[in-house]
Amino acid sequence: MQDRIGIAREEVTFAAEDRFPLAGTLFRGTGDGPLALISSAAAVPRGIYARFAQHLVADRGFRAAMTYDYRGVAGSRIPRGWKARPSMADWAEKDMAAAVDHLEGIAPGHPMVGVGQSFGGQGLGLCNRANRFDRYLMVAVMSGHWAYTAEPYKVFATMNLVGVPLALLTGRVPGWTGLGQTLPGTVFRQWARWGRSPDYFFADTKMDAARRFAEVRTPILSIGVEDDPWGTPKAQEAILSAYVNAPVERVRVSPVTTGQPIGHLGFFRPAFRETLWKPAIDWLSDNRSKNSAIAS
Repeated sequence: MQDRIGIAREEVTFAAEDRFPLAGTLFRGTGDGPLALISSAAAVPRGIYARFAQHLVADRGFRAAMTYDYRGVAGSRIPRGWKARPSMADWAEKDMAAAVDHLEGIAPGHPMVGVGQSFGGQGLGLCNRANRFDRYLMVAVMSGHWAYTAEPYKVFATMNLVGVPLALLTGRVPGWTGLGQTLPGTVFRQWARWGRSPDYFFADTKMDAARRFAEVRTPILSIGVEDDPWGTPKAQEAILSAYVNAPVERVRVSPVTTGQPIGHLGFFRPAFRETLWKPAIDWLSDNRSKNSAIAS
């Protein structure tokens, strides 16, 4: 369908390496700017990022932008009869990797950039596709360790005293817990287990995360948000410090300068098109000027 003049919006399905079907939304235009892959925060549906993706293509000349849902989230439902137990690691290692490959197929060899919110910033180090991105924008990237949040005891209780028992008893954790979309129990339990350690998934020997993060050399711009109770400076740095061989720029933005609250997910609201989106997209496009500094 034509979403706007010159902009095509298409609902797509593509398969991960294990044949899990993933749902995505592809925006295509006539510009010659880069391709952009937008990777979601944990338990957040891809629709949250639709306006941003559309803006990249319609107003900033990106050739295409794609959003997608990780397995078990929103549109990427577990197929009936699916035997394998989904994990949070799958989101990066299989789902994000498949999304990169699918977007690559739109224009093979064309420049590609990435946008990752929260878990989407962690995924860069785990997807084995980091070298495909020319630049990577991280928004509210953070370790999931409960003690690094601004509400540690609330987060610990919600994750471990509410979420984990629900995951064990019912096989899923519903959205009413306040942690986002309903998640498969096995995904949530891995997330909670990682979050109990100060080293997060770097303590999981099966992940070999430190070595994999060290292989990333993609330039990164990390935007933290002052009123984000999850992405505190300590939580942010616990992830960014592992990108030891990537050039990383760090910026913190404040609701004082934007004129309204931002929070963990608010960056992608159209209200921030000029104050937050513009300089971030300028950086992604490598088109910065003296007037494109991010509000802080």
